[in-house]
Amino acid sequence: MAEEAAWKFAKEKGIDNVTINPTMVVIGPLLQPTLNTSAAAILNLINGAKAYPYATFGWVPVKDVANAHIQAFENPSASGRYCIAETVAHYSGIVNILHELYPTLQLPNKCADDKPLAPSFQISKEKARSLGIEFIPFKVGLKETVESLKEKKLVSF
Repeated sequence: MAEEAAWKFAKEKGIDNVTINPTMVVIGPLLQPTLNTSAAAILNLINGAKAYPYATFGWVPVKDVANAHIQAFENPSASGRYCIAETVAHYSGIVNILHELYPTLQLPNKCADDKPLAPSFQISKEKARSLGIEFIPFKVGLKETVESLKEKKLVSF
């Protein structure tokens, strides 16, 4: 609703409006000393969860979200909405990548639900790339998240 109100206001006032819409889960280093929702999801997986969630989400490194805001501000041809997503992945895929990055971690090996994997979807990167966004690989953002959790002493291994 807030974005809808912003678009209405911009139209009424003749203001050029550009919105950056990151996906559900934003990963990468934490700037703040406290845990955010996205990092908490990763922390839960690496901190002894018995099962991973039955969910598929879009994931994007926070550095890409910040860069998208800068590019949208600096690029006069920027217009409309920009969905910012590096990948779409089920939690089973996240666990597999974490296992590859940190093979000694005790990670959940089953889903919280016995259903088949949640349907996947794709989010086009084309419009974001038109701003000059070159997405950081998901695996890099995931590793930066874990390393940041270690640095903040929210996890140790």
